[in-house]
Amino acid sequence: MTVMLMKHRLQHYASFIKLEHTIFSLPLIFAGVVLHAHRWPSAQLTGLILLAAIGGRVMAMGLNRLIDAEIDARNPRTQGRELPRGVLQRWDAWLIIGCAGFLYLVSAAAIAPICVWLSPIPVALFALYPYLKRFTALAHLGLGLAWSMGPLGGWLATTQSLDHIREVSWLWLFSMLWVTGFDMIYATMDEAFDRAEGLHSLPACFGKRPALRIAALLHAAAFASLCLMWLKQLRTDISLVWLVAIGALFIWQHLIAARRPAFAFFQLNGIIGFLVFGLIVVGR
Repeated sequence: MTVMLMKHRLQHYASFIKLEHTIFSLPLIFAGVVLHAHRWPSAQLTGLILLAAIGGRVMAMGLNRLIDAEIDARNPRTQGRELPRGVLQRWDAWLIIGCAGFLYLVSAAAIAPICVWLSPIPVALFALYPYLKRFTALAHLGLGLAWSMGPLGGWLATTQSLDHIREVSWLWLFSMLWVTGFDMIYATMDEAFDRAEGLHSLPACFGKRPALRIAALLHAAAFASLCLMWLKQLRTDISLVWLVAIGALFIWQHLIAARRPAFAFFQLNGIIGFLVFGLIVVGR
């Protein structure tokens, strides 16, 4: 009986942290690594970056779920999550956040002193983002800024210095614009609820269609930043094929976003992340 209870609790923990959502962040983190290194880093450094990435993402998810627990309990789409339905308690969330934060900090410290010195910046952005939608429709930009720390972190883990940070600037800009845009697509699923609750998502403030148009403009700017990175840093024939594929997926995403926002958000953006990583690998 005790074993079964423990098994169920671990299943709830796994569902709570949504480890599979790391699919959005890992490709861009390692894109930052490859962008500087021109080759794959050592197995030890790769492992440390992976652990730091998992720790940081799980901590971010835990903070988001903890801060939004009361809102999630009122939202029909999210009231089945672990905290709202009571299968996990707030202390469980804090335990997960604490363990993930420890993993994140220890891994960062093992990579280089500069990584642990700068590690509070992403944590602050993770903690700030869930509160933004209570005050401003720019909340989506907060998520974009938080996630854009991924490629910067991968690049910093490899360089272990802020020298030549311009090298990663186009990838950072792409990440910020891309995530800001796809968070707007995600928010269309909660348009009516957010408006009723007085939450300031872009769809709730301006409507679904205008929000999707703004997301499309942001993704056009994101793709333009990739094109500039390709021109300046990755200009090979084979990488051009990857670049065109990314552009095609962006177009497909916005053709179906109004009808199939979940598919556009999860599946297509997961593929785009890996294509961006492939673009940089074949371009370097």
